[in-house]
Amino acid sequence: MAERAEVEGPRLRAHAELAATGRANVATGLPVLDHLLTLLAEYASFELALEVAPGGAEAEVVAAGQALGEALFEALRAEGARRHGSAVVPADDALAHVALEASGRPLVVANVDFSDERVGGLDTDLVSRFLHELAEGAGLTLHLRLIDGSDPTHVLDAIFKALGVALAQACRQRTPRES
Repeated sequence: MAERAEVEGPRLRAHAELAATGRANVATGLPVLDHLLTLLAEYASFELALEVAPGGAEAEVVAAGQALGEALFEALRAEGARRHGSAVVPADDALAHVALEASGRPLVVANVDFSDERVGGLDTDLVSRFLHELAEGAGLTLHLRLIDGSDPTHVLDAIFKALGVALAQACRQRTPRES
């Protein structure tokens, strides 16, 4: 059974269907962020629709992170949900570990610093901003560890793939053994 979550606001519309196909229709105005969110949806098996009204890059990133976080908030706290997840996923030369918990205490802890990098025209510190907004909107404690990798594109791909897997784990129902 797929669970649905939706958020609408003056600048955004987000719809996430859990345990679905992994397809995404993302339009943030930032092609690199659209690609990363498509990877997240694919690896989480979420059906994701996210539209953000045009604005400055930072405003679009903030709106996208908030919308996705708010759309996932209830699913992460549904009756019987695991509420935590962890994944190690590669992308070419990069290997990333993401561990998260729906703690209600938003926090991002990372050993990744992209403050001087750009990927596809996007300042990668905006990716950090997106992750902070996602954690805030969903009430997540989020730990990101780059185990290996130097190519910024591959590093971001690995992080968003691992984030997708960890979110899928956190949203799924506990098995009787986990209860």
